[in-house]
Amino acid sequence: MGPATPALMIQATGSNAGKSTLVAGLARALVRRGLKVAPFKPQNMSNNAAVTVEGGEIGRAQAVQARAARMVPSVHMNPVLLKPETDSGAQIIVQGKRWGTLRARNYLDKKAALLPAVLDSFAQLAREADIVLVEGAGSPAEINLRAGDIANMGFAAAADVPVVLVGDIDRGGVIASLAGTHLVLEPDERARIRGFVINKFRGDVSLFDQGLAAVTRLTGWPSLGVVPWLPRAAWLPAEDAVDLDRAHPSASSRVIAVPVLARIANFDDLDPLGMEPGVKLVFVRPGEPIPGNAEVVILPGSKSTVGDLAFLRTQGWDIDIKAHVRRGGHVLGLCGGYQMLGRTIADSEGVEGPAATVEGLGLLDISTVMIADKSTRLVQGIHSATGTPIEGYEIHLGRSEGRDCARPVVTIDGRPDGASTADGRVQGTYVHGLFTGDAFRKAWLAHLGIASSLAYASQIESALDALADHLEAHLDIDAILSIARSRQTTSASAA
Repeated sequence: MGPATPALMIQATGSNAGKSTLVAGLARALVRRGLKVAPFKPQNMSNNAAVTVEGGEIGRAQAVQARAARMVPSVHMNPVLLKPETDSGAQIIVQGKRWGTLRARNYLDKKAALLPAVLDSFAQLAREADIVLVEGAGSPAEINLRAGDIANMGFAAAADVPVVLVGDIDRGGVIASLAGTHLVLEPDERARIRGFVINKFRGDVSLFDQGLAAVTRLTGWPSLGVVPWLPRAAWLPAEDAVDLDRAHPSASSRVIAVPVLARIANFDDLDPLGMEPGVKLVFVRPGEPIPGNAEVVILPGSKSTVGDLAFLRTQGWDIDIKAHVRRGGHVLGLCGGYQMLGRTIADSEGVEGPAATVEGLGLLDISTVMIADKSTRLVQGIHSATGTPIEGYEIHLGRSEGRDCARPVVTIDGRPDGASTADGRVQGTYVHGLFTGDAFRKAWLAHLGIASSLAYASQIESALDALADHLEAHLDIDAILSIARSRQTTSASAA
């Protein structure tokens, strides 16, 4: 048996500690050193998904990490993806394809059965890479979830991967969170952690020297560095809806409003608009009205279209949107948001929940029928109104038909997609990711009289390079590489 591929797992003391960003930055730093890097997350929970070259789904963060590593995103980078549909249930995606829908308690009983698929994906990546950077989920301190774990220490032990633990100092209590994690872990799990990183530090780093010494004294783990807060990281696509609060400030008076649905999905569709200096992108929170000065309302994707349509109505947003249209405003629906704009949504098979047919907003003359077959694919085509080339992806259940489909928003491989009213002020499409293309975004904004000045792809690349520079300056990358390479020794001795 040959030596194992070097690998390192980034775990954290809690959610939203910056694991995804750190893995992306490390991936870019190491690929710039000439290494072939593969990102990997055994289990992810997110409604922000990306479509891979195989036509499967993975978490958005792993697609960003693949970009950082200059690799093509693969289903094996995130073999288990949980897409919440309710507060207690989620759709399970395994190696890119829909595996089933389970309540949280049922998933806890079945997750161990997914470990072989996780290890298979990890092995496939490891065969092609010089190093695999693994991202944990949540925290290993959640010992109530340890039985059958495939997301943190369960995976690390099964694949024999060393761990670096991240503490988020921005939320406070970082010394206690690191020491507390050490306290609740089993001895073999503590030994698997080879060092710690402090993330999101604001101010004079030297003021935390005694804090670093205290963590090492309490845990025995060495410090691998303190990472200061990096504003440029906010340019990278977000995965969690909590990150919607980080929208880029704008002095523009040209408002585009986005109602934040309870099961909002693929909201990174909107990132490029939020970066445009000529646009003020406003995320409308529950309890808030849609701004009367909005020029466009975008209804985003949803993991539960029927449920989110009901949620939209409870907020009174249906009344706001119809008033907006009467005033001459524009509306764009993306995927689930497109379905909501029609006359009816029929889910006779109970694909999303209890079988039902519900009335839509009635702003487009279309009707949608939910079907179990899921469309997941990368697409290229033409924007019907301007002839501009477009690129994007589809992730949706359902088929929409009606008279307004005679005016499609885009044409994909000769096939029309989407629908528009005769005056073009209400439109919808199943295609995600349209706004990442500079040509389409420029043409779409020009129709509103807004000039586009953003080169989106180059900004993302610049942000990834800035992140890599930042980590090179503040982390002991050589020590981190040494930890990853130690897997070769431990795996060989175990064999």
